Amino acid sequence: MTKADIVEKVADGTGLTKLETEAIIEGFLNTVIQSLREGNGIEIRGFGSFKVKKKNGRYARNPRTGEKVYVDEHFVPTFKFSKDFKSAVDRGMKERIRKGLK
Repeated sequence: MTKADIVEKVADGTGLTKLETEAIIEGFLNTVIQSLREGNGIEIRGFGSFKVKKKNGRYARNPRTGEKVYVDEHFVPTFKFSKDFKSAVDRGMKERIRKGLK
């Protein structure tokens, strides 16, 4: 599913225009990115939480050449799903399997 697909589904479900829905979704995504850039985490109850984790510098290998290279310390965004989210996906997938769907 792409962002355009999400915009279409949300617009259909809310009665908003696709243009309005796209602006809302863009605003949400930009807010998440800006908050993480500032070092703040985001928690959406029943959905999950976004955080930034620090990765220490380390030596790694270039898989193509086998050369040893140093990877500097860097920060990566992470997402942890809530228990409710995981349970809903698990139930949904099990139901699809029971119905013979993939």
